Amino acid sequence: MRVEDWRRRIDEIDRKLVELLNERSTCVVEIGRLKKTDGSPLYQPDRERQVLDAAEKANRGPLSEAAIRRLFERILDEARSVERAVMHDEKSPDRGV
Repeated sequence: MRVEDWRRRIDEIDRKLVELLNERSTCVVEIGRLKKTDGSPLYQPDRERQVLDAAEKANRGPLSEAAIRRLFERILDEARSVERAVMHDEKSPDRGV
């Protein structure tokens, strides 16, 4: 394959990643609503550790475990922002959750 072919493949994967990240965020919105109702705290370090450990365990490379961890830390950070907005009846700064 040529560079252009690989780039088209990357573009396709990127679209799928965006779709999956938004699907994940929809779940986060619902969790935020449930936490607001039952008074659960926003930050739950044990759960975040579970997510990070599972992501590292699922990794088959070529990304390093450290790279996967950094990516998922960022995903979790954005998820907390979405959840915080839901729990405090705020609009998400980017999309108006």
